[in-house]
Amino acid sequence: MKVFIILGALNTLIAVATGAFGAHGLEGKLSDKYMSVWEKATTYQMYHGLGLIAIGIISGTTNIHVNWAGWLMFFGIVFFSGSLYVLALTQIRILGAITPLGGILFILGWLLLVVATFKL
Repeated sequence: MKVFIILGALNTLIAVATGAFGAHGLEGKLSDKYMSVWEKATTYQMYHGLGLIAIGIISGTTNIHVNWAGWLMFFGIVFFSGSLYVLALTQIRILGAITPLGGILFILGWLLLVVATFKL
């Protein structure tokens, strides 16, 4: 599906931009701990953006598991990386409770991709 290639490309673009912003715009403004949180958000966003591109390329099949894998990965980015970006900027620790939900969505997305591969 084109939508996953587009979402993947947009997320990799955002990951590059937020990585550059973190390295240049936030340098000296965040503690080492929160810079590490920011970097983790960009790293996971990049990996899963690339995963979305791969899903977009292989989703020409009618396998519903591939599409679900894509949506789970996309919402994983929103919850995981999104919560970490906000946590790093605001240092509101309760936001860290949202991050594992994104991680679970990532895991489920990759698992469904495995299932879809076996069903192809």
